[in-house]
Amino acid sequence: MKIPISWLRDYIDLDGLSVEDIARKLTLAGLEVDEIKYAGLPMPEYKDGEKHEFKTSGIAWDKEKLVVAEIREVNAHPNADRLTLLDLFDGKENQTVLTGAPNIFHLKGTGKLDKPIKVAYAKEGTTLYDGHAEGLQLMTLKRTKIRGVESYSMVCSEKELGISEEHEGIILLDDDAPVGMPLAEYMGDAVLDISIVPNMARNANVVGIARELAALTGRELKRPTMDNGRRTMTRGQSSTVNGQSVTELVEIEITNPELNPRFVAGLIRDIEIKPSPYHIQRRLRLAGMRPISNIVDATNYAMLDIGQPLHAFDYDVLVSRVGQIGNLSHHKIKIITRAAKDGEKIKTLDGMERELTSANVLVCDEKGSLAMAGVMGGEESEVTEKTRTVLLEGASWNSIVTRKTAQQHNLASEASFRFSRGVHPSMAEQGVKRGLELMAEWSGGQIAPGLVDVYPLKPKDPMITVTTKDVKRLLGIDLTAKQIAELLTRLEFKCTVDKNSVKAKTPPHRLDIGEGVIGLADVLEEVARVYGYDRIPETRMSDSLPPQVGNPRHEWEEHARDILTSLGVQEVVSYRMTSPERESRLASFDEYVTLANPIAPERRVMRRSLLASLLENVEKNARAESISMFEIGSVFEPKKNELPNEPRKLAIAMTGLRSSTSWDVKDSASFDFYDMKGRLELLLSGLRLSGISYTPTDSSSLSAGFLHPGKSAEVKVNGQSVGAFGDLHPLVKEKYDFEDSPVIVAEFDLDALRNATPTYGIAPVSEFPPVLEDIAIIVDEAVTAERVEGLIRQTGGKTVTRVRLFDVYRDEKIGAGKKSLAYNLTYQSEKTMTDAEAAAIRTKIVKRLEHEVGAKLRG
Repeated sequence: MKIPISWLRDYIDLDGLSVEDIARKLTLAGLEVDEIKYAGLPMPEYKDGEKHEFKTSGIAWDKEKLVVAEIREVNAHPNADRLTLLDLFDGKENQTVLTGAPNIFHLKGTGKLDKPIKVAYAKEGTTLYDGHAEGLQLMTLKRTKIRGVESYSMVCSEKELGISEEHEGIILLDDDAPVGMPLAEYMGDAVLDISIVPNMARNANVVGIARELAALTGRELKRPTMDNGRRTMTRGQSSTVNGQSVTELVEIEITNPELNPRFVAGLIRDIEIKPSPYHIQRRLRLAGMRPISNIVDATNYAMLDIGQPLHAFDYDVLVSRVGQIGNLSHHKIKIITRAAKDGEKIKTLDGMERELTSANVLVCDEKGSLAMAGVMGGEESEVTEKTRTVLLEGASWNSIVTRKTAQQHNLASEASFRFSRGVHPSMAEQGVKRGLELMAEWSGGQIAPGLVDVYPLKPKDPMITVTTKDVKRLLGIDLTAKQIAELLTRLEFKCTVDKNSVKAKTPPHRLDIGEGVIGLADVLEEVARVYGYDRIPETRMSDSLPPQVGNPRHEWEEHARDILTSLGVQEVVSYRMTSPERESRLASFDEYVTLANPIAPERRVMRRSLLASLLENVEKNARAESISMFEIGSVFEPKKNELPNEPRKLAIAMTGLRSSTSWDVKDSASFDFYDMKGRLELLLSGLRLSGISYTPTDSSSLSAGFLHPGKSAEVKVNGQSVGAFGDLHPLVKEKYDFEDSPVIVAEFDLDALRNATPTYGIAPVSEFPPVLEDIAIIVDEAVTAERVEGLIRQTGGKTVTRVRLFDVYRDEKIGAGKKSLAYNLTYQSEKTMTDAEAAAIRTKIVKRLEHEVGAKLRG
């Protein structure tokens, strides 16, 4: 939220505090100042090499060269139709100033003005922003000639002074602006851009920030009057109150207090729609809001001032709507708040027709909908230039419903920002009073006596007991009960001291204080904030450390990640939310875990396939030369009336070139089945798994639906299936925007893999040398290398410590339907082996292979 310093001064004396001091105190109290923007006030000076404590931007106004001036006459330019020459007095002497401002062009040639126009005047040599350049570019005024007339100064727009982006016309100051006064003294300002976290929503207004500063500095908070400082107003009474009471004209019906705890309405007649005073427009722009008209500005100003969003209805439009349905006889407008009906529509102030659901709340009359409660008003009853009577609404709305409605319709407004974080119902009456008085002051209207106030659901303001022991134990500081009460009283808690304890009643503008243990923690946080986090001493923890408990599952997954990244496979993390349509490209599922409040239609269910999420990332990067990605995450399997199962999965995908092209690599083959198999073998080896086998995929398995039937395999550990891999099925690949290269994928059940991981010890390195030898055997084409390897290990026993296939050879010379498999064997014994012993083992292996698979030793 953007808070102008000048607005803060209405409610707290800031003398002696620099803008940086204020920002520092607020930040240390939990109201982090993201940026300070200067618009006229002197900027802090830092020596070379020193850094600003806060992000700082803006411009300071030269007190000698930027002053308040008055235009006395608007004359024509002799050589340009669109330019005018202003007869201007700057407090010392008359000046002739050239301008093309369109908002005073209509006064050209009308002679001396009956009432001079007050403006911001920049003299020769002033540094300003260039009003016609893109962005914020500084310029210095220099003497020059434009169409034959000398120009050396100018009257300024808001952009040139750094107030806003508005540059279509010059600033027209209020009539009471003193001519000759330095502009920096008259309206120089700085704006604090404060990050309002959810539990600080009560401070999303100027009075809230002033209250915090008063508590932090011990200064007095000047409480706002209901009339902007000119008239005090009690309920339904002020110097502008006149005419028939609003209670005789309006009645309110709340159908569900849980959705609408309170609704307050007031009425003002005989208004004149016109622009707000300039100082009000300037404050609104500095606070990030666009001035519209005095009535609309009054609702926005009151909201930014005290934190209660308001909405103004054209009362005469409401009367005409009642007349259309023939109910004018009872002389009252009936305002109804209710849940919307599914399919009901409303046209909002932004001109959009919106289709509603039963999760939305409406403000209605007897004819139909008027506004989306807490979010945006309806177009039909909005305030226009023809409006003469206004019905002003101040209400409290369910924060969760408001937040969901704003998200559903993508309507982020200042009102929904506050209501979705919680506005205390007690603020509704104050907001309406404040809004009515501002409207009366700026429009000349007459406020109808009384307010219509329906308040069916009053919130409980918790009473929390805090002891000195609580403060010592949880904050580590020694405070007396009287000191605790004094700190809390600054934040408007009502405190009662009883020996070493304080009973603190929550003030009626806060919804963030809980009850019981939570309430105690909330109140202690307030004590710490006002006392000062920076004053709390650093102490060693006196309690014993909790026992250190490892997380084997997490550590095992991290080990798997380390192995895969060391193999050149990049980890990705994708959304767990998806849609059935997105996943159906890979596989179809009957049921999903459906989200009650999805962030978008394409993120409305929890994923069932991790590989589907991974392939979306591969698709987005498909134009890359080479892609190797993996993801470890959960999928969500629905269970009726229970929380879903969340099994952990591993998905891997590879596509593109095996080696990147370079000056010495002209042609590189694409990734294939064996690239994936090699990485999987290294992964499983790194996980210390044994008993690994590869078999054709089962046609009934889920993976069989998206894997190429002739280029895929199922991975088993000790006979249990743990995953599958292979080429993506051509029909599935067509559904994605992939390049021509094969897409190789793998998906594993991580829980099954982890459960298969054995515990292992440390084996000593043998002190005896191994015997290495190669054998090549000829077998039938149908005999698998895995079968041969298994027979070698089984026959050789513990003596054969390593078997590695290093060559497969096919040729007519060894026979049709035959192949040669060449293995590298390692023999290791508990003594030095002789050649004869090694030959005996080899002979035994060859005979076993000949007997089992008809193998012949290749000569």
